[in-house]
Amino acid sequence: MTENPLDQQPALPAAWNPADEEAALYQRWVDAGYFTADAGSDKPPFTIVLPPPNVTGSLHMGHALNHTLMDVMTRRRRMQGYEVLWLPGMDHAGIATQNVVERELAKSGLSRHDLGREKFVERVWEWKAEYGGKILGQMRRLGDGVDWSRERFTMDEGLSRAVQTMFKRLFDEGLIYRAERIINWCPRCLTALSDIEVEHSEDEGELVSIRYGDGENSIVVATTRAETMLGDTAVAVHPDDERYRHLVGTEVELPLTGRRIPIIADEHVDPEFGTGAVKVTPAHDPNDFEIGRRHNLPMPTIMDERATITAPGPFQGLDRFEARPAIVAALREQGRIVAEKRPYLHAVGHCSRCDTVVEPRLSLQWWVKVEPLARAAGDAVRDGRTKIHPPELEKRYFDWVDNMHDWTISRQLWWGHRIPVWYGPDGETVCVGPDEQPPSGEGWTQDPDVLDTWFSSGLWPLSTLGWPERTPDLAKFYPTSVLSTGYDILFFWVARMMMFGLYGGDGVQPFDHVYLHGLIRDAQGKKMSKSRGNVIDPLDWMDNYGADATRFTLARGANPGADMALAEEWAAGSRNFCTKLWNATKFALMNGATVATPLPSPGELTEADRWILGRLATTVSEVDELLEDFQFAKAIDRLYHFTWDELCDWYLELAKVQIAGDRAESTRSVLGHVFDTVLRLLHPVIPFITEKLWRALTGGESLVIASWPEADHSYADAAADARIADVQKLITEIRRFRSDQGLKPGQRVAARVNGEGFGDVAGHEEAVRSLARLTAPEDGFTASASVEVSLSVGNVHVELDLSGAVDVAAERKRLEKDLAAAQKELKQTEGKLGNQAFLDKAPAEVVDKIKVRRDAAAADIERLTARLASLPAA
Repeated sequence: MTENPLDQQPALPAAWNPADEEAALYQRWVDAGYFTADAGSDKPPFTIVLPPPNVTGSLHMGHALNHTLMDVMTRRRRMQGYEVLWLPGMDHAGIATQNVVERELAKSGLSRHDLGREKFVERVWEWKAEYGGKILGQMRRLGDGVDWSRERFTMDEGLSRAVQTMFKRLFDEGLIYRAERIINWCPRCLTALSDIEVEHSEDEGELVSIRYGDGENSIVVATTRAETMLGDTAVAVHPDDERYRHLVGTEVELPLTGRRIPIIADEHVDPEFGTGAVKVTPAHDPNDFEIGRRHNLPMPTIMDERATITAPGPFQGLDRFEARPAIVAALREQGRIVAEKRPYLHAVGHCSRCDTVVEPRLSLQWWVKVEPLARAAGDAVRDGRTKIHPPELEKRYFDWVDNMHDWTISRQLWWGHRIPVWYGPDGETVCVGPDEQPPSGEGWTQDPDVLDTWFSSGLWPLSTLGWPERTPDLAKFYPTSVLSTGYDILFFWVARMMMFGLYGGDGVQPFDHVYLHGLIRDAQGKKMSKSRGNVIDPLDWMDNYGADATRFTLARGANPGADMALAEEWAAGSRNFCTKLWNATKFALMNGATVATPLPSPGELTEADRWILGRLATTVSEVDELLEDFQFAKAIDRLYHFTWDELCDWYLELAKVQIAGDRAESTRSVLGHVFDTVLRLLHPVIPFITEKLWRALTGGESLVIASWPEADHSYADAAADARIADVQKLITEIRRFRSDQGLKPGQRVAARVNGEGFGDVAGHEEAVRSLARLTAPEDGFTASASVEVSLSVGNVHVELDLSGAVDVAAERKRLEKDLAAAQKELKQTEGKLGNQAFLDKAPAEVVDKIKVRRDAAAADIERLTARLASLPAA
């Protein structure tokens, strides 16, 4: 690590302004080499490889969530003494990137074919150099502590070598093959798609029932894709369906074509669906393809790559969506339409890149035989080499890997890893490894297709560390420690990395843990989408509230495997927390807080000191346990409440009294120790503000390389805890009573405190009077109001002189205004909770929060009504 003294901090400014601080702090960390991993270190390794964002992408809220959680993990481990590698990089994103560059060419009236393959690929590299990787700068903005010296790209030389090596090994072992099968085809992108590149939605269509044949030998089939009937080669029924048994083995005329096709029996047919008879189009439906293979049916293709009808006849040359109504009209004219249901909602696949409706198509493609690879991926989780968090998602993982279909890996694109296979003039097929010369001579050509992007990204944990070479990085940092990603790609990317990692890593799993977070939704629990107008841009949040507040909001909502509802007011609340931390630390500094070792012994400290140190130790233990279990939301919430409620709202107030008295020196030591520890605990989630405050407090070099705190329970004192709890309750009840009586928060009134329970907390009377704004009673004191507080050791009676302290008319006006607001809140919350449509859609946590608001409003109404009734008449 390079020497980096990091200039001594100047005095803290009056307020924390993220825009003035974050970029400079981040650059200091990078320049100091704090994020650069050392493969030669003897520290235990902790590795995360960043899920590579698309080179075309920009930071969205899902990225911001995942990057925040990875940064929390890596920063904490670095502080715990691990050699941390968080390796960044980008995915070349074949279809997405090619589409972007093709759109740019189209603005000049050009297509990729006008340039030719070589020139087009050069143009894509130029685009990548100029515009690609915008997200990397945004990662810096968020504070990602990645090792920029190891940044990788799926098309760089080393990763391309890994891809070619993996293809060659799988090919040589018969695990990669070429075959004609049904694939997902995008008529816009003109390429095959894997299942994960297809997004299904409920679309409106039409279910048409068509009569094939005439008279007693006719049979009715139903379809949503009438245009595909031109490619039918059979009608299938279930073997046990008595309705059609007499027809099995006969032939029926296919309308509009004059062809005769057989009626066959196949167990795949569901006799309960529709008429129980289905048309079989083997070249344009995956299920029909399997039926066709079982029954040796012809498989004519009746559409070209642009989904234009090629079958001879009156519909030839029509687009599929033009042909559909034309064919239905022709059938209707012949009296063959038995029924039409419209609109008919059904699941339709769309290309995830351009939203074009996907067309199932018989096509010659390259495939991975996944069965042995998927079995190994399942075994690695079953035997505990890789643990999935939360464990309840293991079932979904097994459902996928145990039933995985062979994977289509060829894409009809120009941007990507070219398939390393050459075809000879006499039908030869040669697969070439990275250190082999491709065959040359007349008639030899390379396969024109490229590999699915997921092929290279499936190698990411291996290839980024130097595989297939046995590099120092691979020896030190593989297997990686944690994969953090959304549960929505568990089946796709995670499963592929498991397969390739185990195969290429000689049975060693690519990650020890897979942490799956949920998806980001809006405050009402709806999926974010541009069409709904509810997308939140994390860059806007960072502009308005700072990176720390954005990160804190996301981490505080991250429960394993659960979706997260977000609203802007939560980011504002996180900013308020940062402000609270800033002001509290400044207060400690202005009052001489010092970070001294060791702390005074327990006997030298007050009960308040021992209480906060005990609570601190408990917090450290709880936060550690929760973070080890990937319970980010609970850990951050615990830190929030300790910092805000216990440290700022209580101990700081008690410390003011102690510093003003004869306990200044020890109190300053405790203040310094507690803030030092809290800033360390908070650093992984809010790194910028904690860095600024900690360096001012301690004079240390950087929190990034500071040690993680350990719980010290030696100050635990149950008696002190109980006494401070009583003091807190007494002060809280007096404050509540004062508020109910209409006193202003800072208004001091004379009071007498006594009762059987007061003797136990009498040592804290100065603090009670200070925090409850009570002055000592003078001669002639006369109480006009009183409150009794029940403590663990007995009751305390507080008598107050409120004569002249309350403006009755003003107080009545205030209470009536508050009552009206509470009644409005109750009406709104009861309205939402009485709306069944809202309850069916809203996440449980949103409903629970509304219930809490409703109950609070009802309690406020009861309290305010009672208070109004108690006021003297005007």
